[in-house]
Parts: sequence; structure tokens; C-alpha cells
Amino acid sequence: MASSSSTDEASSSPKTPFTIITGFLGAGKTTLINYILTEQREKRICVIENEYGEINIDEKLVTENMASKEDLIQMDNGCACCSIRGDLVRTLGSLVQKRTQFDAVMLETTGLADPAPIISTIKSNQWIDDNFEIDSVVCLADAKHVAAHLDEVKPDGAVNEAVQQVAFADRIILNKVDLVSPDELAAINARIAGINQFAVVLTAERSKVDLSKIIGINSFDVDRCVDLDPDLFGDAADGDATEEDNGTGKDGEKAPKKPKKVHDLSMVSSCGVSVEGMLDVPKFNMFMAELLQTRAADLYRTKGVLSFAGQGDTKFVFQGVHEQINFGPAQTPWRPDEPRVSKIVFIGRNLDRAFLTDSIKDCLVADAATKEKKAPKAPPTEVN
Repeated sequence: MASSSSTDEASSSPKTPFTIITGFLGAGKTTLINYILTEQREKRICVIENEYGEINIDEKLVTENMASKEDLIQMDNGCACCSIRGDLVRTLGSLVQKRTQFDAVMLETTGLADPAPIISTIKSNQWIDDNFEIDSVVCLADAKHVAAHLDEVKPDGAVNEAVQQVAFADRIILNKVDLVSPDELAAINARIAGINQFAVVLTAERSKVDLSKIIGINSFDVDRCVDLDPDLFGDAADGDATEEDNGTGKDGEKAPKKPKKVHDLSMVSSCGVSVEGMLDVPKFNMFMAELLQTRAADLYRTKGVLSFAGQGDTKFVFQGVHEQINFGPAQTPWRPDEPRVSKIVFIGRNLDRAFLTDSIKDCLVADAATKEKKAPKAPPTEVN
């Protein structure tokens, strides 16, 4: 239990800056976090990571750059904007008494998160709001794919997460601009300005930006968020409604309120595959090429940590967004005593778990493949 002196110190200290980092799957959020942790060493930053996926891959990619592993907090039981909002409150609550150890806290949301409920959760809890101050809401947008996500048709009554992420941001990092033409970039900028004309838009490659423009900038404006969503804090704004905005009807009777759109992930699922042994490079490349040729539009995000035959102790990191795939060596190799377990996560629509699992196992070299096929299969679980 914390001492009373540490509690008093936390309560009397200025609020700790809190940055919300959003962006659709594969936009470059984890890359930005790693860039921040390696580019600057003046500030000690606590990172709260909320990942959507059966297997946590991003933890391995972020901890390599943390000053202390205790500075990384995982929330991987669901999406922070809906199913685990209580976890976010408990996580921040657990940081209150030791928040003076940090110069800032950053929340990396899932790529499917709507930032509005996260903002509401932080600002409507008096204890949290007394200790943490939202410094900025930073949205990363993939210049190559953001237009398709903004145009995606959602079920009736469901929000478009990509639109919400752009709308509620006060800083937008238009990432991967090297993958689009100048004309395409101009069109994307115009599209973003049509959704959010107040945000400062920064362009980037590999999430590299001037950190002074996204950290410690005090750019969050809660009033603008309420303008975007009058129901952000429940029914608190009802008293200010007018006849024009459905407060009262022409006869003085209260008009029916528009139903609030919900965060619906029923069309999206996650499939995680873990296999022990060495993957055959040509087989894996062929499998991925065929998969992307036929299913790229449905694959929002693919990522993994891989072990390949003939590559010594080099550990490979695998990142994909739709048809764009990147391979590269991890910063740390496989340790001599570390099991060679390759882990891959697919996030998208209409995923065939059995096909993906069997296909990855078929990419193992002969000895490992035989071992995997003889191993008992665990009952499949779908994450929606």
C-alpha cells in the first residue's frame, strides 16, 4: 500500500499530461510509440497499450524501447472504448499514487476504437480528471488506405471508427505519405479537412514527426468534443437543446431523441495462430501472396513475430495493412533458451480460422510440421 506521503504528493502535484493515440488498424500507432521512446529521453513516459487481437504482438515490439518494463501496462481483454472502459478507470486509478514518477502517460488505443467514449470516461470520472489532464488526441491516418476506411459502410446505427478518430483528434499525423502521389495526398488532405477543419495535420513517413508538435502541447478542447457529440457525457447536454436540435417540438412537447450510434464490432474478428518450429521462407511467402491476392480488402491488419529456417537466431517482425506487407529483423534476436514460437494475428472480416491455422502449419519445415500436426488441438475461440 502506498504511503500517505506519496498520496499527498500526487494530490498536490500538477495534473499528469495524458495523450490519447488513435488511428485505424495499421496506421502506425505502435511505430509512433517506439519512435517517441527512442527519440527522446528527457521524459519518462508510461504507456498503456490496448490491443485488439487474440495474441499480443505489440507488447514485444514496445518493451524493447521502454526504460523499464513496469512502464508498460497492458489492457488486452477488449476495446477500451466499450467492453473494458472500467479497466481503463482502474488502470489510471492504479497510477494516481505513483503518477509523479512519470512526466506523461500515453494510451495507445486499438485500431477499432472510437475515441469519444474514452474521452468521456476520463473527463466524467472526478478522481481521474483531478489527477490526469488530456494533453492531446493524436490520430494517425494511413495515407494509402484511410479513404477506404472513411468510406466503409457500417451496419445501421453503428459508428464509423475511422471517421470518429479523425473527427475527435486535435493532431492528425497523415502517415505513409511516401506511398501516395501528390494528387492523392492533396485529395486526402481535403477529405480530412472536410471532417475536421480544426486539427493540425502533420505528414510523416514511418510515423516520424516533430515530437514538440504532439507532446506537451495542451491542445485538447473538451468544448469542441461536446459540439461534435452533445451526448458525450450522457444526458448532461439535454437541457440546452432547442427546437431545432430536437429538444422540443412545435407543440412544446419533448421530441424523440435521435438514437445514439453504437460501436459495433460484430463484422470484425481476430484470429491468432501460434506454431512452434521453423517456418519455410518460400512456403510462407507463397501463402501470404495468395492470401493477399484474394483477401486483401478484408484483411485490415496482419502482424506477427516469426522464426524462419536458415536465418540463424534472427527474429523477424511481420507487419501488414491490407495488401501492404513489411518484413524486417526485430531489435533483439531469439535467445538461446527461447522457444521458437511464431505468432501471427489476422484482424479482418469473414476470417476462416481453420484455413489460416492449417495454412500456417503447412509452412513449417518438415520436422516441425509433423510435430504440430500430432499435437492435440485446442478448441477454437472467436474474438469479436
